[in-house]
Amino acid sequence: MGDLYCPECKKSTEVVLDHAAGDTVCSECGLVLEAHSVDETSEWRNFSNDTGDNDPVRVGGPTNPLLADGGLSTIISGANAKADVSLGRWHNLGSNPDRSLIQAFKSIEICSVANGATRKDIGRAREFIVKQLELEMGEMGTIHAGDFLRRFCSHLGMSNQAVKAAQEAVQKSEEIDIRRSPISVAAVVIYMITQLSEDKKLLKDHNFILSTFTLGSRMTKEKLEVCIGGVKKKKKKKKKRI
Repeated sequence: MGDLYCPECKKSTEVVLDHAAGDTVCSECGLVLEAHSVDETSEWRNFSNDTGDNDPVRVGGPTNPLLADGGLSTIISGANAKADVSLGRWHNLGSNPDRSLIQAFKSIEICSVANGATRKDIGRAREFIVKQLELEMGEMGTIHAGDFLRRFCSHLGMSNQAVKAAQEAVQKSEEIDIRRSPISVAAVVIYMITQLSEDKKLLKDHNFILSTFTLGSRMTKEKLEVCIGGVKKKKKKKKKRI
């Protein structure tokens, strides 16, 4: 309850909050001072029944990164019959998206008892799993140059040896800070590998790779030459011998 000015009583009176209707009513004359107000307080509703099960509330605990949904999902209890409760329990066990993590933690606990691991070792394993999960969540949706490499190589009809060399170059390029699009990096790698190979006429028949290579800029090509491993220099020495 609080005090608000009532135009009917011509003074400040105590008001009553009707949470069900969202109205603020004067306690003396019954005039509705505010209608359809939003209750911003925490909603603690009790859904307990006579079955002796857990008493779920509307306000849950904090988020947990180890769970698939962060622990924010809501489970509504089923009927009161014991048979239905058992069926719902088996349904929750079968449809639980976190059962793999639960099984993994059980295996870690069993291995810790068998090998004599301490609680500190278990804590380190848990921190490692959490970091790996956060790393995977951060990399979701990230596009790499390797995602386009196999498709471009297949479109050009490159040999297996050239494709393998291009894949190795792309893997090494990830260690270098190349601020270009993944498509440009893949195109530059394919261009350099094709120029170093025996069959150079492939690029003349595919203007798409050539146009993409122009977007890569000369700086990208210079950085990727380090990833090739000096194959170009070895090729020049071979020409001098001939």
